[in-house]
Amino acid sequence: MASVKVKFRPSSVNGKEGSIYYQVIHNRAVRQITADLHVHENEWNTGTSSVMIPTWADVDRKYHLHIIQKHISRDVLRLENIIRNLTLKGVCSADAIVDGYRKQTSLQSFFNFMDSVIGQLKRLNRERTSETYASALSSFMRFRRNKDIQLDDMDEDLAMEYEAWLKTNDASLNTISFYMRILRATYNRAVEKGLTTQKHPFRHVYTGMDKTVKRAISLKDIRRIKELDLTGKPHWELARDMFLFSFYTRGMSFIDMAYLKKSNLKNGILSYRRHKTGQQLHIRWESCMEETVKKYAAGCSGDYLLPILKLPSKKLRSQYKSTLFRINKYLKEIARLCGIAAPLTMYVSRHSWASIAKSKNIPISVISEGMGHDSEETTRIYLASLDGSVIDKANSLILKDL
Repeated sequence: MASVKVKFRPSSVNGKEGSIYYQVIHNRAVRQITADLHVHENEWNTGTSSVMIPTWADVDRKYHLHIIQKHISRDVLRLENIIRNLTLKGVCSADAIVDGYRKQTSLQSFFNFMDSVIGQLKRLNRERTSETYASALSSFMRFRRNKDIQLDDMDEDLAMEYEAWLKTNDASLNTISFYMRILRATYNRAVEKGLTTQKHPFRHVYTGMDKTVKRAISLKDIRRIKELDLTGKPHWELARDMFLFSFYTRGMSFIDMAYLKKSNLKNGILSYRRHKTGQQLHIRWESCMEETVKKYAAGCSGDYLLPILKLPSKKLRSQYKSTLFRINKYLKEIARLCGIAAPLTMYVSRHSWASIAKSKNIPISVISEGMGHDSEETTRIYLASLDGSVIDKANSLILKDL
């Protein structure tokens, strides 16, 4: 019968932590597994082969030692389960036990599992989602100082520590929520695959949506941008015209603009499918849209309607992102020239169309359909951050009567 012993190896350097390892024995064959756990010699009880928590240790050290003992108990239990399963199959050996442990450890690593999720998203051509997952993983790895963690060790305390770390690094509430929701989705996926048990580690951290800063500008500002003389500044002019085209087309997102093809325009109707939701939208072709397309017809590549994806040999996703970066950079300069205080980006055109439509008493249901939202509730959330200026105007009217 195989057995597992927990061992401690003191450091040869005085005052330095020693190493904990597991000794697997089967039919006199002995193998060792490094646990990557370290304690001082006076924190180890040789008689019980367990961590000893000194009474003089401070609170943080006691907590740290408690976590190490928790790791040891979990690892021993895993090894015993592996031995039991291999014995039932009749293939138990010291090497098989060690191999089974290492394979399971790799599979149950949070970093590795999330990396596999990102890889799957890429294979499904969900590039944008894979990038958001990669961003969340990168942030979590910085918090962990690149030290991996097992799925079983994801708990409420760790999630709250990560939240506190994000706050000390000046992350906004929406950024915190963004990362937490992605990590939660990854963890839930691991639970579904049976790699860990559901402990709801994210129940006490912020996963809501904070009210964002108003990103819409007025129709007067839109006119000012349209009438701005940008003679001799072709890059600025392109940025301005792409911003206006988005506004003309009910706040079309930049990624949808980038992939528009001439075949999307038939019989005076521009039809396209949103990259984000897959929803089919139809827009009546107006003269202002036609003027923009004609202006840049010579600079368009192949069947594309707009001059955004111009290098067929280059990766389309990276080309789209670099073009968006440049356009947003020029839009900020255009905002400065027009005396617009709000940071101008392509996304502002979408917000602005929704805000102006609302100010003209267009029903939420119509705005929702026009923007390609999945539901009116999404549109209400979207418009919620745009009400501040209306409230401020109402307050000014009240104060004038004082």
